[in-house]
Formats: sequence, C-alpha cells, structure tokens
Amino acid sequence: MIEKQKTLKAPVTVSGVGLHTGEFVSLTIKPAKENHGYKFQRIDAPGQPIVNADVDNVVCTERGTTIEQSGVRVHTTEHVLASLYGMQIDNALIEIDGPEVPILDGSAQPFVNAIIETGSQEQEAEKKYFHLKTNVKFEDVKRRAEILAVPDEEMRVTVMVDYNSPLLGTQHASMYNIREFQSDIAYCRTFVFLREIEFLFRKGLIKGGDVNNAIVMVDKAVPEEELQKLRTLFNKPKIEIKGVGYLNNVELRYENEPARHKLLDIIGDIALVGVPIKAHILAARPGHASNVDFARKIKELIKREKNPTPNFDHLLDKVVLDIEGISKLLPHRYPFLLIDKILEIGESNVVGLKNVTMNEFYFQGHFPGNPVMPGVLLVEAMAQTGGILALSSVPDPHNYLTYFMKIDQVKFKQKVVPGDTVIFKLDLIPPFAGEFAT
Repeated sequence: MIEKQKTLKAPVTVSGVGLHTGEFVSLTIKPAKENHGYKFQRIDAPGQPIVNADVDNVVCTERGTTIEQSGVRVHTTEHVLASLYGMQIDNALIEIDGPEVPILDGSAQPFVNAIIETGSQEQEAEKKYFHLKTNVKFEDVKRRAEILAVPDEEMRVTVMVDYNSPLLGTQHASMYNIREFQSDIAYCRTFVFLREIEFLFRKGLIKGGDVNNAIVMVDKAVPEEELQKLRTLFNKPKIEIKGVGYLNNVELRYENEPARHKLLDIIGDIALVGVPIKAHILAARPGHASNVDFARKIKELIKREKNPTPNFDHLLDKVVLDIEGISKLLPHRYPFLLIDKILEIGESNVVGLKNVTMNEFYFQGHFPGNPVMPGVLLVEAMAQTGGILALSSVPDPHNYLTYFMKIDQVKFKQKVVPGDTVIFKLDLIPPFAGEFAT
C-alpha cells in the first residue's frame, strides 16, 4: 500500500508567550503543497522571510532549539515540530508574528489539539521514508549523552534520563511507534529544577517561564527567604513548595513525565532532518545539543545514500596511462606532477588517481606532526587530470600546454593524509572554449 503525504485541511492559530523571550506571539499553521516540508515564516519581519525547519539552520540549542535563515531566528521550535511530525503531517507553513514559538502549557498537546480540530488531508505525492539500514551511534562525552539508532520498521524511541536527583531518579520512556505520540507523549510538559531558575533568568532566558507552562522540580528543601527571592525575581506572589516535590504542588500527568518530555524533544529535533524516519532511536541523557548533532549525522547519511560515493574498483586494474604516459602529455615533472595514473578517458570524461605517500615533499613543512595534503595541491592534481582530457582531444598533444584558469565554490569535506588514494573524476560540461595555439 502506497502511503501519501498529508497536510492540514485548514489553517489553525494558537497564541501565547515565548518561554525564553517572554514576548506574546500568534502562530498559524497553514496547509502547504506537496514536498514542501516544514517551514516557518516570520510575518513580523521585513519581507516576511522564510526559515526552513532544517537541522543545517540550527544556531543555538540552549534550553531549546533555535533556527536562523535570512537574518531572522525562530526560537524553541521543538514542540510545534514534534506535533506535526507526531501527527504525521508532512507539509506545513508555520506563520509566526514574533521570534519564538509560544510555550503554551509546556507540552505539544495544544498544537496537537489544533491539528485534530482542523483535520488532515491526503495529497497526491507519495510519502517517502528514510529506512535506516545500519546502526548510527552518537556520543557527547562532555554532556554524558549517548544516542544509538538501529534499523526498525517503525519510528520507535526509547529514552533514559538520569540527573543525579533524588526526586527525579533514573527514568525511562518508550514510544513503540509514531502513532502512540498523540496518546502517550504529546501531553508531557517541559521541566526545570528550581536550583537552575535564577541562573537561567540571569542569562536572559525563561522570561516567559511560569508554573503553568513548566514543571519546576524541587529536589531539596528551600528556605522561605529563597522563595521570597524567587517571588520578587518573577514578580509572582504565589510561589509555594512544601518540602521536596514540585513548585506550587503541581501534579504530574505521568509518573515519568520528564522522561516522556525528553522523548518529545527528540521527535521535534529529529523533524529537522526533513524526512520521516523508520528506525529505533535509543537515547541516554539526551538534550537539544545532542539531538541536533545526531540529526545532522542522520541527514548526512541520507545525503550519502542519495549521492553515493562512486566505486572505481573495477577501473583499478585497467590503467589507460601510467606515469610515463602521463609525462608524455603533461609538461609537469617532480615534484609537481601530482597524478600517478589515468584509469579511464572518454570524449567528455576522465578518471585520474593519486597515491598519497609520506615521502611527498609538502609533508615536511605542512602541519608537521599532522600531515595533511594541502587543498591547493588537490585542486592542482584535479586540474592536471583535466589537462589530460583536454590534450587527449588534439593531435600532437606534446606541442600544447594547458593552463588552469579558475575554479568556483570549492569545498573540502575531509582531509587527505598519507596512505590515502585520491580519485579524480571529471566530466566535461560545455565543449572546450577558445582556441588551441602552439
């Protein structure tokens, strides 16, 4: 059975204050066309710029996930994105008239209720999942966070949290498939320890914080003078606690509500990958920083699967030109002849090879103790490979020289070190420009 993409039947609006900015904002989730994904639009900013809900746009993960594009930011994106992802909405435009998604009651439930109220509709395009095929592991030693994803036929999440708190203890939460999000996860609120509040407030965060939009946990007795200090700090006269427990004696919706909320945050941050995932994600002590770093690994894996690294193994034994043949075409000589073999050559393509060894001249002074082949020489080796293609198309190639003119938008994705083999594959896009002259 082919599963189709979904969007909303009609726009829905929710309003409230932002947890960290304290600004009152209205947010409207609108239907969007197929393959649109999730996008925010800051309708309060000049030109009403779009901010794609993309992990590559994340600029801050302190007590929430912030994305930025076109010079504007959207703070605390995780709850509304978790709601859309959890309710299996694929395409939505999220208009917002301020810098931060409203915190509402600290959970995803108000967004979910709004989505249920308006309903969803199928679209014509097929829903395309990313099926994880191999284990993916992430570890942040500093934050003691570990995340492992393993192949699964569902979107399944298992979470463990441990804050060395006698109140919270070690908690676990599980979601066996995305269809459980609405009933088991969406209702769980964000939480904070009372001992963290003043520090966060002094840093300019939680300006919209309130006992009505977060669970405030108190894991040790608080003197009355400390409570009075908090009442003054937040201008809230009704801050109370009786012993160890929760501020203003808030009742938990689930015994493991904090762990379930951490699971909710993972879903909201994973939504930034941009495609629904089928995998079992197991997370220990996760936070927004680790969630986002893990999401980046998943997105990079998706990119590699869409554009796999070419396999040239079948060419390694089919050498078209060895070093002697190359020397007959190119004027370059040691130490500036930077390709060892030509593996393939056609009318509009060429494949060259360079074996990088420790005795290359440039390793003597370039990053001593950490040998890395200079990027400029990688570009030169690639240019020499292209020169072979150019000279192979003219009669009497030894009568010509090739010159490297320019290159645009160069990016190196990983370093080249001794022991590596670099393969250059070049395709000629337009015909050779200009004239050959002797």
